[in-house]
Amino acid sequence: MNAGKICVSLCYKTANELFSQIDRVKPNADIIELRLDFLDAGEVSKVVGLVKNDREGNSKMLLATLRSNDQGGHRPLTPEERAEFWFNDREQPFWGGDFEEDVVEEAANWPWPNRIASYHDFSGRRYDLETVFDRLNKTSATHLKIAIHSEDITDAIRVWNLLKKAASENKPFIPVAMGEAGKWTRILGLAHGAFMTYASAHVGAEAAPGQISLADMVDVFRVKELDRDTEIFGVIAGDTSYSISPWMQNAAFKAAGMNRAFIPLQTSDLDEFIRRMVRTEAREVELNFRGFSVTNPYKQSIMKYLDEIEETALKIEAVNTVKINGSKLYGYNTDARGFIQPLKTRRGDLRGAGAAVVGAGGAARACVYALKEEGADVTLFARDPKKAFWVGEEFDIAVKAILQPTESYSADILVNTTPLGTKGDNENSTVATADQLKNVGLVYDLIYNPADTLLMREASKAGITAIGGLEMLVAQGVKQFEIWTGEAASTEEMINAVRKKLDL
Repeated sequence: MNAGKICVSLCYKTANELFSQIDRVKPNADIIELRLDFLDAGEVSKVVGLVKNDREGNSKMLLATLRSNDQGGHRPLTPEERAEFWFNDREQPFWGGDFEEDVVEEAANWPWPNRIASYHDFSGRRYDLETVFDRLNKTSATHLKIAIHSEDITDAIRVWNLLKKAASENKPFIPVAMGEAGKWTRILGLAHGAFMTYASAHVGAEAAPGQISLADMVDVFRVKELDRDTEIFGVIAGDTSYSISPWMQNAAFKAAGMNRAFIPLQTSDLDEFIRRMVRTEAREVELNFRGFSVTNPYKQSIMKYLDEIEETALKIEAVNTVKINGSKLYGYNTDARGFIQPLKTRRGDLRGAGAAVVGAGGAARACVYALKEEGADVTLFARDPKKAFWVGEEFDIAVKAILQPTESYSADILVNTTPLGTKGDNENSTVATADQLKNVGLVYDLIYNPADTLLMREASKAGITAIGGLEMLVAQGVKQFEIWTGEAASTEEMINAVRKKLDL
C-alpha cells in the first residue's frame, strides 16, 4: 500500500451533468477534479452554487480547475473570466484549486486551502524541468504539478526523476507524462511518492491524453496497492494502446496475491529504453523491472540485448518473453506453444496437413516452427518473397507472394500473422476475402483485438471454421506467467479479464 491519492477528472458541459457523476466515482476517488473549462459558458457559477449547497460533504474532496485552451484547457477563456472565478468569492468551499503560474501567487490571498501550482508542456520540447520546479516552488503553492507530453517512454524520465527532488524538499509533487508512452508515470507514481495520480471517470471521458479510467486504475493496475517493492513487468511495443496483456497478466497476479504489476511500455527506440531504464549499469530510474512481454516490432531486435536465449527462441529467431534475474536478461518464445495448442485442440494430429502462413515476421516464424514440429506441410506467403527467402531456406518451406484478390488460397489451414485486421488503421483490412477462402479448411487469425476480425467474418461467410487470436494470447500468456513467477497462472482469471476488456 502507499499513501498517494487518486484524483478523478470530471469533464462535462453542464453543472447538473457534472454533479450527477460525483456519487458514481467518489467510492474509489480521494479527490474529484471538476474541469470547469469543459463547461458551457454560464455554467461555472451554477457549479459554485451547487458546491456551496452541498449537504453531503462532497465539497471537501472537490478540486477546481479552470484552464484556458492555451494552457491545455478545453475552451478559450479570457484572464478576466478566470479571475472572476478564482478571486471573486471569499467563501470557496472546494478542497482546493489547480492554478497555472500566472494566478497561483494571487490565490494565496484568497481562501483556497490547497493550491496546486501547475505547469503544462504539450509541445514535447525539452525544457529544463528542474528550473520549472524551482520556479513553482518559490510560489506559495501547497502542491506542485508538472505535466509534459511524451512520445516515447524515456521522454518521461526527466519529470519522473523530479520525485527525488520533491522528496528532498518535502514538497507534495505530481509528475505526469501525457500520452500512451507516459502511462507508466500514472500507474507507478503513487508507489514512488507522488502525491496524486489522475484518472478518468470511465473509458472515453479522458481529460488528457493517456489518462486511464478509474476502474482500471483501481481494479486492473491496483495503483493504491503498489509500493517500491512491487515487481514490475510490462509489454514492450511500438504501440501499446491495443495490447490486452496488462489486463490479462494483472488479473493473474491479483488472483495469486502477488505484489506484481504489468504495465504498458511504449517505445520507438528500443536501445534507449534498455539502456536508460533496464540495464543495471546505465539506467536512470529504479522501477524494479522483472520481465517483459515483447511484441511488434521488437521480437527479433530485442535478441541482441539478451544475455541468454532458450533453444526454441534461437531456432525461431524471435523472442516474445524476457525474464530479468539480477543483471541478466533471458529470452524465451512462448508464441509457438501458444499458437499450436488451440490448433491441435481443433484439428488433432497435424501431420501432413497443408498450412498457408501469411506474413514473415517474428510471429510467422513461431507459427512455421510449431507447424513443422507437428509435421505439417507449410507454405509461407509474404508481401516481398525475396525478403522472406531466408525464412524458407531455414525452415525448408516454399515461399510465395501474397495472393492477388482474384486468386484463391488452397490449404487445410490458413494462418494470418500480419497486422491486417488489428484495431485501428488496419481494422477494415484482411489478408483474404470469402472468395479467396473457398478452398481453405480452417482459418486461424492471430489478431485478438478486435476479437472478431474482418478475416474471421469473411471465413464465416465462406462457411469455414475460424480460430481467433484470443486463445493463443491466453495460452502464450500462461506460459509467460510461469517463466516469470515459477508458478501456474489462473487461466480462468486470464480469460475472464480479456473477455471483460473486449466486452465479449
